[in-house]
Amino acid sequence: MAKTATTIDEQLNLLESRGLTILDKDKAREVLEDVGYYRLGFYLFPFEKTYPDLVNRTHRFVEDATFEDAVYLYYFDYDLRILLMRYLNRIELNFRTKVIYYISNKYKNDSTWFVNPMIVSSEYARNFSHKVYTNEFKRNTVISRHHKSHPDEKFAPAWKTMEFMTFGSVLKLYEELTDISDKIFIAQKYGIRQVVTFLNYMHTIRHVRNACAHGSLIYDITLPRRIRRGPANVIPQNYGNIVGALSVMKYILEGISSNRTIDMVSEIKTLYENLSVSSPKLKTLLPDFSTIWNF
Repeated sequence: MAKTATTIDEQLNLLESRGLTILDKDKAREVLEDVGYYRLGFYLFPFEKTYPDLVNRTHRFVEDATFEDAVYLYYFDYDLRILLMRYLNRIELNFRTKVIYYISNKYKNDSTWFVNPMIVSSEYARNFSHKVYTNEFKRNTVISRHHKSHPDEKFAPAWKTMEFMTFGSVLKLYEELTDISDKIFIAQKYGIRQVVTFLNYMHTIRHVRNACAHGSLIYDITLPRRIRRGPANVIPQNYGNIVGALSVMKYILEGISSNRTIDMVSEIKTLYENLSVSSPKLKTLLPDFSTIWNF
């Protein structure tokens, strides 16, 4: 039987019938009009008796669950997402700049080294036009202006082209460098000796960055690649969660700016401690964020 849309009052009645306590119904209506029943459901789920089981889910809530606790969790997640984007952007920009500067200066005589099969893998060089340098990419104002001024050039130079590539595209380009010494050189700029560890860290950061950019849940994120042992000193219980990812961010950011690292850790700590005051029971649902500042 197809499901039908429900009104806000019907939604509230359904939640109460499943054992959820709603302390302020007027405020709850306001929240549902703002956030939406479906999205708030992701933050209500941890308070269900069968959490985190999705297969045998009963939708029944634990005895002391309140609507307000889910709202606190929602705003914690929202604020954490906004907070992290500032520092994720700083890491992305720094990595992009390092690849552009160091590799372009090593291969000074080739401004489009990113399609040179002697510098990047032949497959990457061959596919660059239709995977990165697409017609849509060339409509970028700066790139379009370059080709109007230089109609005989197939590609804009690296420092222009890479400025408008996505974080994932720049990371892929780094992976496809054929000379391992180029990869090692960049990794060592962040205090990491093993390229495999550096790539693991950067893919972790990229995953969190994409999750933040697309409004995904952050507090219970599951990393597609477990964090490797390395200088970030992530403890095993956090190899696949947000706290582990934040530890990686903290380590990479420390190599860029110690002041920004202090700012990030301080802001996360304040956010986490405020949540603990607003809803103490949420600390039992979240990984222990204090490991980030209690190294």
